[in-house]
Amino acid sequence: MAEDISRRAVTLGLGALSAGAIVPGLALAQDPQTYSQDEVLAAAQRVFGTGAEGLATVVRHVFEDLGRPNAYIEGDEGSGAIGVGLRYGSGNLRMKGGAPLTHLYWQGPSIGFDTGGNASRVFTLVYNLQNVDQIYHRFGGVDGSAYFIGGVGVNYQRRNNVTLAPMRAGVGFRVGANIGYLHYSRRRRLNPF
Repeated sequence: MAEDISRRAVTLGLGALSAGAIVPGLALAQDPQTYSQDEVLAAAQRVFGTGAEGLATVVRHVFEDLGRPNAYIEGDEGSGAIGVGLRYGSGNLRMKGGAPLTHLYWQGPSIGFDTGGNASRVFTLVYNLQNVDQIYHRFGGVDGSAYFIGGVGVNYQRRNNVTLAPMRAGVGFRVGANIGYLHYSRRRRLNPF
C-alpha cells in the first residue's frame, strides 16, 4: 500500500513539474513571447558571422544571467574616446510575437580611462520590453575589458525594469574602461546628450 502511494506521488509530482505547476520558471522558460537560446545564437551568427570567436560562450553567459529575451536589436555603431568618448549607432528592433520591425538610433557619451576608436557590429538582447516606446530613453552602463570574452564583448544597461545586453565585435583599437549611457531615439541625433 505504501509503495503504491509512493509511485502515485512520484507520477503526480513529475506531471506537475512538466506542467510548470511546481517550478514556475520551467513554464516561463518555454514562453512563446521570448526567444530561445538557439534562436538568439542563429540571429547573432547572421550579424557577426558564423566564425565569430566566443559568440556561443557570450550568448550562454547572458542567458545564465538574465534568461530569455523578448526582443533584440541588430545594428552597427562607431565610437571613439580619449578619456571622454562618444558612440553613435543605428539598427532594427525585433520583438517576439509579431510586432513590426522598428528602426532606431542610439548615441551617448562616456567618461573613463579609455582611448581609441572602433567600428562594430552590434547585437543587443532586450529584456522586459512591453512596448516599443520603452526603448526611447537613456540606458546607463559600464563598459570595459572586464566584459570582453574571446572577440565579442558584452555589457548590461538598465532603465527601470528594461535591461539591454549589447554584444559588440568589430575593428579598431580601444582599450580601457568607461561609464556612460546610450540614448535610444527615433531619429538620428548629433547631440549625444
